[in-house]
Amino acid sequence: MSYVNGKDVLPPGLLKELQGYIQGELLYIPKKTEERVRWGENSGSRKEIADRNEEIFSCHRKGDSVAELQKKYHLSEESIRKIISKMRLAINC
Repeated sequence: MSYVNGKDVLPPGLLKELQGYIQGELLYIPKKTEERVRWGENSGSRKEIADRNEEIFSCHRKGDSVAELQKKYHLSEESIRKIISKMRLAINC
């Protein structure tokens, strides 16, 4: 998140109005709802995790045990089981 000086981007009338509420402090203005992206979409993390989960599910279907998958992906037993369960549900829906 970058810092932008209000006097450089706001019309003088709006700046004066805002100064009636806040002066000399930082103000966060959120993006419009329709312009927001979900977590990990900009960085690619969401896709990396989805690809990893598909790989875990595929390995499990080929016979890898939960314990083997835990060691390979450095995840807890509960995490591996949740991934397998969610992937199974996604296929059956």
